[in-house]
Amino acid sequence: MTQRTILLVEDNRQDELLTLRALKKIHVANRVDVVRDGQQALDYLFRDGELAHRDGPDLPSVVLLDVNLPRVSGLEVLERLRADPRTRFLPTVLLTSSDEERDRLRGYGNGANSFVRKPLDSAEFVETVSRLGVYWLAVNDPP
Repeated sequence: MTQRTILLVEDNRQDELLTLRALKKIHVANRVDVVRDGQQALDYLFRDGELAHRDGPDLPSVVLLDVNLPRVSGLEVLERLRADPRTRFLPTVLLTSSDEERDRLRGYGNGANSFVRKPLDSAEFVETVSRLGVYWLAVNDPP
């Protein structure tokens, strides 16, 4: 069986470290690739631009996607993923500090599989990401 990869799209270094810590806490041995903005996410997923020759699987098993990203927003990334047949069904979780109703509605309207607010407390953040990791890597059966 091929190892399942996680793509973390996160521009905040502290949130990146907390996410990686949470995944380590639940003993995730999966590969976690990190990109820091929306354009890098698109380049990674479509093997284009600066990541046209990246190593690894064609697509990750799940994308943990921040909403507020530089260059291309997470919501725009999601729209592009759902518009392309190669990524239309790619499990994508919006993991964000946004508590804006319009972001949540737009995310679900554009095909997000889940919308999760990042807790402000670091221990709660780690617990939330741990639960996400267990569900998306161990429980969910991806397309």
